Amino acid sequence: MSGPSRGKDHPLFQRVEKFRRRAGRVTDPIITQAHGGGGKAMRDLIDDLVIRNVGGPALEADEDQARISLADLMASGDRLAFTTDSYVVSPLEFPGGDIGRLAVNGTVNDLAVGGAIPRFLSLGLVIEEGLETDVLRRILKSVGEAAREAGVQIVTGDTKVVQRGAADRLFINTAGVGVIPEGVNLSSKRVQADDVILCNGYLGDHGAAILVARGELNLQSDIPSDCAPLNGLVRALLDADIDVHAMRDVTRGGLAAVLNELALGSEVGMQVDEAALPVRPEVHGFCEILGLDPVHLANEGKLVAAVPKDQAERALQVMRAHPLGEQAAVVARCRAEPPGVVTIQTGFGGERILDMLVGEQLPRIC
Repeated sequence: MSGPSRGKDHPLFQRVEKFRRRAGRVTDPIITQAHGGGGKAMRDLIDDLVIRNVGGPALEADEDQARISLADLMASGDRLAFTTDSYVVSPLEFPGGDIGRLAVNGTVNDLAVGGAIPRFLSLGLVIEEGLETDVLRRILKSVGEAAREAGVQIVTGDTKVVQRGAADRLFINTAGVGVIPEGVNLSSKRVQADDVILCNGYLGDHGAAILVARGELNLQSDIPSDCAPLNGLVRALLDADIDVHAMRDVTRGGLAAVLNELALGSEVGMQVDEAALPVRPEVHGFCEILGLDPVHLANEGKLVAAVPKDQAERALQVMRAHPLGEQAAVVARCRAEPPGVVTIQTGFGGERILDMLVGEQLPRIC
């Protein structure tokens, strides 16, 4: 006569194991407090929305931390780059992108313009109770697509659900880790008085796209955000042996902000030719109607690079051969005096100081 079933043969174990192996599904039309409560609803949200759309071995391992091979990192370079950013854009979805794509690309770009090869990202979600589940699903799908496009892995993350009114639908925090290859040294302090400043394309597209998407001004336009990962373009420049002295991605504050940061960091002057700036006619039109300036509008797929004057033409050729650099142009020229000051030549033949904005032109851009 056989004894009672034990271990994995026990009927209760079989029922529990079948339940555990079943991937949870989120069927609620909106996110509720239960989805952040640490129980089955939260497990379903992570399995169904995050892992299903973002995926990757590190997330599927279901540990409280990412485990990264140091030997693998050291094989790619001799220094670690680490950055973090939070994204609070409104609306969450806009022409050319959404908050998920923005979060991935923004962090990838922060690493790339420092010369790093982006490798790993974290993903932190702060979700307001009441956010539509389908919206969250679309945004997380976008996160996964953007990560694959940029060649990075989402390896760890966190989810919090806050009560109604404590957030604006969804906030995302991302942190990124990259590796800087030996010999690469990009810094604002390396900009020199005879350098030329290049930009990879049209300015102000992201700011214009967000402005239209808000629907507050009854404006119509087909301009999409320029949200894109710039690491491929950066590698093309560095692999071409261009002696790039410094790079910055052009985001909040626009071209004016990054030029001032570079000028102050290096104590060189810069002169911008307003007529030579790559700006779409439609963006010019927005700015004229609303009293805005394209040099202050936000971007999410643009960078500036400081290169020696005698390498500027070859650098432009390299940039224009890349899909994200087809409209690359010279946007400024460096000079010794006045140190740390950026000026702009206007269309009327005059010259004025181009400073950073004291406040903001548009709220909640990224």
